[in-house]
Formats: sequence, structure tokens, C-alpha cells
Amino acid sequence: MHDGKTVAVVVPAYNEEQLVASTVQSIPDFVDRILVVDDASRDGTAERARAADPRVEVIRHETNGGVGGAIVTGYQRALAEKIDVTCVMAADGQMDPDDLETLVHAVASGECDYAKANRLFTGQAWQIIPRYRYLGNALLSFLTKIASGYWHVADSQSGYTAVNLETLELLDLDRIYRNYGFPNDMLVHLNVWNRRVRDFPSRPIYGVGERSGIRLRRVIPRISWLLAKGFFWRLWQKYVIRDFHPLVLFYMLGLVLFGGGIALGFVETGLRLAGNPIPFATIVLVALFVISGLQLLLFAMWFDMESNKQHTAGALGERDLEALRALLAN
Repeated sequence: MHDGKTVAVVVPAYNEEQLVASTVQSIPDFVDRILVVDDASRDGTAERARAADPRVEVIRHETNGGVGGAIVTGYQRALAEKIDVTCVMAADGQMDPDDLETLVHAVASGECDYAKANRLFTGQAWQIIPRYRYLGNALLSFLTKIASGYWHVADSQSGYTAVNLETLELLDLDRIYRNYGFPNDMLVHLNVWNRRVRDFPSRPIYGVGERSGIRLRRVIPRISWLLAKGFFWRLWQKYVIRDFHPLVLFYMLGLVLFGGGIALGFVETGLRLAGNPIPFATIVLVALFVISGLQLLLFAMWFDMESNKQHTAGALGERDLEALRALLAN
């Protein structure tokens, strides 16, 4: 227990027999339950996990459901047992167990509803994280800010999180994306329910024998499309159905004008390349559409930021500053 609250850690695992035992053994003593979700592994992941710690319960999937599906299974078990704080740690040893207490304390103390690790708080990330993954993370983090409305949150691909029981009870877990886009889609759903989300500094860990199944050329387009759908779903659910906000009109009109201006610009450019003259009035119309649309989109984003400020848990506290200083010192 921590701060009088029961704590569970969900460990999604797929073919992680080399690292799952050391990961489980590194989980602090204040954690009451360790829920290892074996996502149809073809190796000895389940056996290694069971033998590693008496707190472990292995939940096995008969078919592979993706990392998000494994996390949802763990969340559902924690819900059934009414666990107060449920965390997620990967089985591959890439999440520093020393950071777990910070995440748990933030949720258990009521400081926020959902705490997540952010490996980008310090300059270490650029040196430690492989460059192609860092740049892919940066792009997806930017898109996730727009889609989720949590403009203060970065490192969207971090799955090192803690969430309280009330939030899990609110979420429709069956709707959340089950694969590598799970943490991105989770943020979209959290925003619809106006949950308080906060980032905490975390030390990035690489080169411990982990194997990544992520292929950015496939993952980025897939998650980008997921975020586009999530963006419009969030606007509809939050700003139309639950409570109307004019930012929806700004977004829609801005997209129409900006998109129409870009499309008209391409058409006119094609006609000009084909040798046709372009009237000056048409050029002005294209510029007007693009500039007006861009301005409306920027206003909509600003409205969205202001609307979601109340769901920001606040600036770094002394506890977080100490953790950040320790990261910088290493």
C-alpha cells in the first residue's frame, strides 16, 4: 500500500522470458499486486514471471491482443478487485522502478487522476533514445497534443503510467485502441472525461536487451490516422454532446477554409503549369482562404488550451524538482 491506497502494477508481456523476471523483481515492496498479462507468448514468459515474485498473478491471453489489449485486461482485473491505484510497467526493463513511487504518490494523494512518465524532460533523451525513435516520438507527441487536448503533456508514447480507480470506472475500456497507439488513445478518452493528467520526469533506459517490435514507417501513419479519428470524436463528445463550446465552429470552419485554400492552390498551380493564365483575383482568393483558415485553426487551438487548463495538475512541485535534479546529475 502507499498513502493508505492499494497499488497494483500491470505488466504486459509478449515473449519476454529474458527480462520479465528482473522487471518483476525490481518492483517496489509497496506494490500489493503484480498482474503479468502474458499476451500469448511462445516462450517461458509466464513461468519466469510466476517464479520471480509471490505477488505475481499471470493472466494469459490465448491469442495475441496487442500491448493495449494486455493493459486493458490488467485494468479490468484491477477494477474487479477495486485496486485504488493501477500502474503499467513494460516487461522489458525499460522503465526505471525508482520512478514508480513518484507516479503512485501523485495519484494516491489526489494530485492528479492519471500520472505518466516523461523521458523528454531533460536533454538526456536526445543522447540515449535512438534518434529515429526520438523524432518519431516528437512527431506523435505533437499530434497527440492536438488530438487529446492535453497541450501540457509530452512523450505521448510513454506507457509508464498510474491511474486511479475512479478514472478506470469512468472509461469505456472496450473502446480504447488495443495496439501501439494505446497511450495516445487513452489520453483522448481521459480528456473527454475531464481527468487531470500530469507528466513526471523519468530516466530513459535503453540497451538492456530489450527488443522493439515497433516499425515507425508503419506505426506513425497508423497512429496518425487513429489520432485524427480521436480528435473529431473528442470534439463531438466533449464540445457538442456534453457541453457546447464555440471552438468546434472555429475548428470546422478553419479546416474547411484552410483545406479548400490548399486544394484550390494546387488546382491553380496545375493549370498554370499547363500554360493557363491565373487571374490575380484567384491568387488573392487562395491566399485569403489559407490565411483565414490558419487563423481560425490557431484560435481554436488556443480555445482548446484554455478550456483544458483546469485539467493540468500544475507546475513541478519540490518532489518533482528533486527528481529532475537527480536526472540532470546523472
